[in-house]
Amino acid sequence: MPGAQFYTAAVENEDWIAASAFLVGSVVVAEVVDRALLRRARKLTEAVRGGELSPVATTRLRLVRRLVFAVIVLIGVALAASKIPSVSRLATGILASSAVLGLVVGFAARQTLANAIAGILLAMSQPIRIADLVTFEGETGEVEDIRLTYTYIRLDDGRRLIVPNERLAQSSIQNHTITDPRVQVEVSIWLPPGADLEQAIELIEDDEQGISATVAESAHEGVRLSATTWAATPAHRGETASELRRRWLRLLREHGLSSVEAS
Repeated sequence: MPGAQFYTAAVENEDWIAASAFLVGSVVVAEVVDRALLRRARKLTEAVRGGELSPVATTRLRLVRRLVFAVIVLIGVALAASKIPSVSRLATGILASSAVLGLVVGFAARQTLANAIAGILLAMSQPIRIADLVTFEGETGEVEDIRLTYTYIRLDDGRRLIVPNERLAQSSIQNHTITDPRVQVEVSIWLPPGADLEQAIELIEDDEQGISATVAESAHEGVRLSATTWAATPAHRGETASELRRRWLRLLREHGLSSVEAS
């Protein structure tokens, strides 16, 4: 009957509209809750630490925010699916064979689930934290983000090393700033064989600024001197090294000591 068909179509349209509303609403609610969590964390930080989140708090806050966001969106998807009869019937049939489905999904998503669990463990135990300087499999860089499945490490040349969290949890990783945010910076200067090494070292050494210098290498082409100092954070490594190198080269020129190469 035309009337019955029109009624059925109207009901189906209403179901689709309701499902869409649940989906959009869940995303909006998730976004509002995420921003509320961030504002609350900032207020607490301003009251306790003066406005700057610690690496520990930053890492855990990002994990909590992403978990809450994902849970709210999943609830919205479930509610949306329940409003559509065809999808609801399909879900009922799937649940009836949940044991088989669980085995299939668990096997197919084993790697993803392992990475997600490892990401939660990394965020809780925190062998690495956001903004830490780390070395993993010969690559050194700053931890940029720890997500549920992958960790992003920004290397010195600007590239991103994206590592599955399961590999991080199972492998050894050097954390250069786990106890002290400062990072040691080293620069080198090459001098010809006949140069006055003692004077060159005295020019750059400064106990008050924590700058020390040594003879690092000797070859037929010349002698390599090495100077070390400390950068306040990993983000200041490049700036500190550049400033130390410029200072040393300037002092060498001013005192008539020639340098062939700086590194």
